[in-house]
Amino acid sequence: MAQSTGCDRYDDRMIEPHQLAEPSCLSDQEKGVLEFERQWWRLPMAKEQAIRETFGLSGPQYYQLLNALIDRQEALAADPLLVKRLRRMRTQRREQRFASYAKAQVS
Repeated sequence: MAQSTGCDRYDDRMIEPHQLAEPSCLSDQEKGVLEFERQWWRLPMAKEQAIRETFGLSGPQYYQLLNALIDRQEALAADPLLVKRLRRMRTQRREQRFASYAKAQVS
């Protein structure tokens, strides 16, 4: 029986779970977000302004989209280095926030 990811069909061969995620399943906007994250610092404007002009989204809307995107296997398949870096940065920010919160609770 053929398996489907919702984007493409596969034949009856065995498929490993990591093979189910395909970059082609990403929307144009999601691909654009990954491209933007790859090179936003080269833009001659603030990141928030570039987000508004490029995607028509507010900062919080963009970051909600980005955080959901980097949790998807399709994004990881599309750009593993970028997605792993973004995940690592997100984890570090969370750890710093929780550490400062815990420190404030002890004081």
